[in-house]
Amino acid sequence: MNRRATLVALLALACACIPFVLHSQYMLQVTDTALIYAIVVIGLGILLGFAGQMSLAQAAFFGIGAYSSAIASTTLGLSPWISIPFGVLVSVAIGAGVGYPALRLSGHYLALATIGFGIIVQLVFINARGLTNGPDGINSIPPPHLGTLALDTYQTYFYVAYGALLLSIYIAWRVKHSRIGRAFEAIRENEIAAQAMGINVTHYKVLAFVLASGFGGLAGGVIAHMTRFISPDSYSFDQSVIFLVMLVIGGSATITGAVTGAILLTFLPEFLRPLKDSYIMVYGAAVVVMVIFMPEGIVGLVRRLIPTYQTPPAAPMRATSNVADSA
Repeated sequence: MNRRATLVALLALACACIPFVLHSQYMLQVTDTALIYAIVVIGLGILLGFAGQMSLAQAAFFGIGAYSSAIASTTLGLSPWISIPFGVLVSVAIGAGVGYPALRLSGHYLALATIGFGIIVQLVFINARGLTNGPDGINSIPPPHLGTLALDTYQTYFYVAYGALLLSIYIAWRVKHSRIGRAFEAIRENEIAAQAMGINVTHYKVLAFVLASGFGGLAGGVIAHMTRFISPDSYSFDQSVIFLVMLVIGGSATITGAVTGAILLTFLPEFLRPLKDSYIMVYGAAVVVMVIFMPEGIVGLVRRLIPTYQTPPAAPMRATSNVADSA
């Protein structure tokens, strides 16, 4: 195991100990929420950071996963371990259906199309009372169980959210370092050149959209069984903008940036609570400053500040001829 893999393993192990050192139930709730938001932002990072496609509908897929899992558990009586993957499948299916026509657009046209889709989804949540219970939302969503142990506290549920996040990071890492990831990068840099090289641009753009929707659906199912209550207000256009800001602040082209941005912007409002009515202004100003002075995100800034030690180039060999050597 190389040094980098060892450091990652140690960091993952250290993070697994958080519930043992963090005893505040409120802070554990915020921590669990940050981990779940990180899953959503990783999915958005695949679409925007890897493939270069703008979407403002990530909260819609977040809500689709939450409602699908909640309905499967409360109405159909399925176990959360089954209903959460069911929510992912529903999100993926809808993402594929929406992505194919939407991703024939690009730029601000694509952004407008995804905004419209997100608004439609929220209206369905509000008005489909027979299915979603309308504005009142769905309550009494059951928590998952491990045998006879109910994961109904923020301390125990941390490991559900953390496990889902680790799975999401692994999948995103495998995608990024695969042939699919290289195709995404080519499309992000120049769609015309990618198509000229034989890449099926539409296919890979839809695939990126489907992956993003699947990650959103996974996070939605996980958070539904944590909060045990969901309502349409949590899946608005505003939430999609927050997910986008999280990605941009952390660094859109990296998995580490997506996780960092999600965790930072989930905790930042909590640290600014003592400012009371002024905290929104300070929060907004902090985000603007970070966007202006850190265009590559926090991860990009760290990479510029930390010196990279490279092996010095080998000294050029002196050109000699066989005639000179023989002399």
